[in-house]
Amino acid sequence: MGIFSKIFGSGGLSSDHMLSLDIGTEVVKALIFKIDKETGNGVVTGVGRARQRLSDMQKGAVSDISGVIENCRKAIEAAKVMAKVKKVEKTIIGIAGELVKGTTTTVHYERIRPEMRIDLPELKNIIQKVQWKAFDRIRQQLAWETGHSEIEVKLINAAIVDVRIDGYRITNPIGFQGKDVSIAVFNAYAPMIHLGALQTIADELKLELLSIAAEPYAVARSMGIEDVLDFNAVFIDIGGGTTDIAVVRNGGLEGTKMFALGGRAFTKRLAQELGLSFEEAEVLKIKYSEGKLGSDVSKKIEEILADDCDVLISGIELSLSEFAEADLLPYKFFLCGGGSGLPGIKKALLSPKWTRDLPFTKLPQVSFLQPRDVVNIIDETGDLKDPQDITPMGLANLALDLAGEEKVLAGILRRSVKMIQK
Repeated sequence: MGIFSKIFGSGGLSSDHMLSLDIGTEVVKALIFKIDKETGNGVVTGVGRARQRLSDMQKGAVSDISGVIENCRKAIEAAKVMAKVKKVEKTIIGIAGELVKGTTTTVHYERIRPEMRIDLPELKNIIQKVQWKAFDRIRQQLAWETGHSEIEVKLINAAIVDVRIDGYRITNPIGFQGKDVSIAVFNAYAPMIHLGALQTIADELKLELLSIAAEPYAVARSMGIEDVLDFNAVFIDIGGGTTDIAVVRNGGLEGTKMFALGGRAFTKRLAQELGLSFEEAEVLKIKYSEGKLGSDVSKKIEEILADDCDVLISGIELSLSEFAEADLLPYKFFLCGGGSGLPGIKKALLSPKWTRDLPFTKLPQVSFLQPRDVVNIIDETGDLKDPQDITPMGLANLALDLAGEEKVLAGILRRSVKMIQK
């Protein structure tokens, strides 16, 4: 079975244990979970982690497949021991990196006969038009950024975020009358080279790949914001090699941005300035983030990392400027990821300096996502404790969608996706 038939094949997952695999630049995180038949929640029964070598990952992408496979194997084995299971076969894997693109495309469709009720064939036609328009837009954007006109990309996640008929927001257009139909679809795309590496990893580990998911998409969906129409927020996941940003407006995911700067850059700075090995600098950085150093040492580290914090904030500012053209920016910020714990990052985000040229209604309010904020995922292990655990939990939450009952719009969208991939 090919990769994309696995990803978008019909659901109907069993209640056996499944695996959420977050292959981070610094750490591989593996969660083993099962679906509670009564509640539909995912129950985490095993957690495993394995540190990556410097050469295994670069900027969120796999650079040494064999090294990453070995690290994944270690993390999975640790999770299996904790979960007391001998075998796990099905997995969802996260993907990040600068060339993973997520955007929302809106198509306005004027109906010739507004008095007629919308039926299934007409709705399929509208959604297919949205998808082809989105696909062309992403290919053009990647061609401009990379200088390669024919870079091969594939669609990895798709979700309908807004449907309106004559300006009124609805959840299912079938049976409605009206002239102007507007449908907004969020799509995330990734280059084939990255997807192929993840497929190879899954094959070598003898795992059935249920889905590959854009990690900022998984993080934004982790709070269950789809049905909260007035929810607006910016999600920032700071990992080892990349920073992933997702902007949510009116309960819908508007788009994602990623850039290649994360916690590893801060570790390298400390190693360079203090004459330490990378491993020693990483230990020092973690102690600093956890508040386990004296005030004098902490102050010195803060000064050393100040410029890197400013560069990170500049990347966030630039990313958000692309969302600022359409509307006011959300002022609620949610941070997660292993790199988010550096004290200087939250401090810099709360500074008014970087927000002056962006359309905020008020200064950003910054808080950290915690495991308790992730909907539908119950941690039985007690080992998921801080913001770095959000991404694998968010991936597990997405896997539950594959097992759930498919809605009409989601089914049409899935079939449209398969047409584009042929």
